Amino acid sequence: MPLRLRLSYSAPIVALLLIPATALYRELSSRSDIWWTPASMALSLSESQDRVEIYVRGRPLGALLAARQLSVADGAGPSDLGAGEIRVRFNNWDRVRVARLPVLLIHAASCGGGIVLLLLIATGRLA
Repeated sequence: MPLRLRLSYSAPIVALLLIPATALYRELSSRSDIWWTPASMALSLSESQDRVEIYVRGRPLGALLAARQLSVADGAGPSDLGAGEIRVRFNNWDRVRVARLPVLLIHAASCGGGIVLLLLIATGRLA
């Protein structure tokens, strides 16, 4: 295959290779600390029992709150905590990472296939 033809075939392959490469780079370079539940959407202790259990000195936090054994000392003096005053935020990075995995694999396979095709065309072995 003549050099001019190899270059003319390589140029579109490089252009098409940039599409999954930039998408893959964008996915892998994104921040992983943005997946926390927003503070305004924090769940109450009873709503979050399926995902988290909090223990204080070996006893469940819900039981301590029901027995009125926890208090907060502030400027007005100590006051008992209620279950409605505790909110829980979650880091959903693990769930987001698993959901993004198929797309990342498709982009990686596209990059690999594009590089192999580019090498075949550039070295003249596709003739």
